[in-house]
Amino acid sequence: MLTLLSTLISFLMGGLPKILEFFQDRADKKHELNLAQMQITRELELRKAGFEAQERIEHIKSEQLETESAANTQQVLIGAQQAEMQAIYAHDMSLNEGTSTWMKNLRASVRPVITLFAYGWSRGVPFTELAEMLWDSDTQALFASIIAFHFGGRAFGK
Repeated sequence: MLTLLSTLISFLMGGLPKILEFFQDRADKKHELNLAQMQITRELELRKAGFEAQERIEHIKSEQLETESAANTQQVLIGAQQAEMQAIYAHDMSLNEGTSTWMKNLRASVRPVITLFAYGWSRGVPFTELAEMLWDSDTQALFASIIAFHFGGRAFGK
C-alpha cells in the first residue's frame, strides 16, 4: 500500500512543475496583455496631442546621426590605414638608407633563403626538388591572390 501511495504522490509531484508553469504562463500572458493595452492607450493619447510629427522628426534625426557616425567611423578607418602604410614605408626606407642595391636585395632574401636552406639541410633534399615543392601551382595561385589583393586594395583606396 505504501508503495502505491508513494508512486501516486511521486507521479503527481512530477507533474507539479508543469501545473505551476501553466499558472505562471497564464499570469505572464495577462500581464503582457495589460502592458500592451496601456501602450496602445498611451500611443493614442500622444497622437491626439499632436506628437506624431515630433516622433517622425526624432526618427529622422536619429537616422541622420547614425549616418554621420558611420561616415566618421569610415573616415577614421581610412586615416588609420593611411597612417599605417606611411609608417611601414618609412620604416622600410630607413632600413635601406645608405646601402647598395646588392645589400638591399640580400636583405630582402634572408628569410626565404634561410628557410629553404634549413629545410633542405635537415631533410637532405636536393635544391631543385625543394624549389618544386615550395613553388607548386597552389602556391603560385596563393601568391598571385596576395599580390592582387595588395595592389587592388591600394588602387581602390585612392
